[in-house]
Amino acid sequence: MPIKSWRSLPFAALATAFIAAPALADDWETCAKGSGDEAIAACTQAIKSGTYNGKTLALAYSNRGVEWKAKGELEKAIADYNEAIKADPQQAAAYNNRGIAYAAGQDFEKAVADYDKAIELKPDYASALNNRGLAYFNQGQHQRAIADYDAAIKLEPDAVRLNNRGNAYAARAQYDRAIQDFDESVNLDGQYAIAVYNRANAYFAKGEPERAIKDYDKALTLDPKYQDALVNRGVAYEKRGELAKAIADYDAALKLEPKDAVALNNRGNALLKGGKPDDAVAAYDRAIQVNPKYVSAFFSRAIAFEAKKRYESAVADYGEVIKLQPQNAAAWNARCWARAIIGRLQDAIGDCNEALKLNPDYINALDSRGYVLLRAGKYEDSIADYDAALAMEPKKAASLYGRGMAKRRKGDYAAGNVDIAAAKELKPNIVAEFQGYGLMPPATEVVPTPARSDEAQARGRKSR
Repeated sequence: MPIKSWRSLPFAALATAFIAAPALADDWETCAKGSGDEAIAACTQAIKSGTYNGKTLALAYSNRGVEWKAKGELEKAIADYNEAIKADPQQAAAYNNRGIAYAAGQDFEKAVADYDKAIELKPDYASALNNRGLAYFNQGQHQRAIADYDAAIKLEPDAVRLNNRGNAYAARAQYDRAIQDFDESVNLDGQYAIAVYNRANAYFAKGEPERAIKDYDKALTLDPKYQDALVNRGVAYEKRGELAKAIADYDAALKLEPKDAVALNNRGNALLKGGKPDDAVAAYDRAIQVNPKYVSAFFSRAIAFEAKKRYESAVADYGEVIKLQPQNAAAWNARCWARAIIGRLQDAIGDCNEALKLNPDYINALDSRGYVLLRAGKYEDSIADYDAALAMEPKKAASLYGRGMAKRRKGDYAAGNVDIAAAKELKPNIVAEFQGYGLMPPATEVVPTPARSDEAQARGRKSR
């Protein structure tokens, strides 16, 4: 399971929600300075009173809109911002806040249009620049986001904006540059757990799990209930092979949020690595119950089923992955392999062909199809696929062994023995491994009890 996504501060917290106005009445005071239902009621009374117009009326609508947004009532918030803009078309804050409401509803195009207008009215509007940067970030336009964050930080540097720019650099895989921003953010606000957490993510992405764990520790010291930090620290521990610590973190995260499908899936992965496939399957089952469209959980459960030699169940789960992600070449390849092991060779060939149609240079799919063709007795075609795989990865033990077997079966014993010897040198248990797949060794071989290797378990597995 991929590490959880970078954390940005919610749009609403970045808005300039209120603009100073004269204290004309108690309702206005509460509308302007209060919160929640009390503020909404006061703003409503102020609006209905007929006392206010122009800029002041616009502020009443805008302030009520902020409170509706805080309650999650986006349509009501937008309606109030619309009225605020009618009353005062020059009120930049109303455009900014309406943009926040659109962004909360995932309508980033409308949000950007509103931020554009707010910035047109007030070119030095740092909050609107930052918010537009967040909208661009959520649209995947990371360079445009960085440009807006640059402008906002130049006007009003603060920890939140530096954190957000760090996220944008991290999304572009510029992890060192991202860490600079997270460092500056933490220097400005030593209690800012989100920036510490994001810095940990950047260290992990750089391949430095030890430094990541230190930052996850720090984030959890600042916020002991930081559930994302628990999950991601678990991933870092798992990367280091500290499975018990990883499982403990996933368990702690699940106490805070029992329906976190990511934590459930990751817990299953750690259990599977620890040789507990039954417990792993139970964790994947729960993850899929929480999120029936969770591709990683289906994929991981299929691998666990393979470890238990429940190949039909694995085939079914790979099928679910393919339904959800038809362009997932790894799933087509994995199902090809599982079908081949149980002798469904024609179906397996179709799956491998699909994987290679999606990715013609997919070494594992070439290797898998070579094995299927070998089992089907099509030795020349099998050798051709193994040749192609070995041209890209000359020391791929499985392809060397498969090619050696294909050569022997077509009568070229000398060349076949050379390949088999090379495969055994690279991987001493290769003969037993392939016997476990149903491919009997040459008659001259003496093999130990079949055992499935870690490499075989990982065949077709998506990268973490």
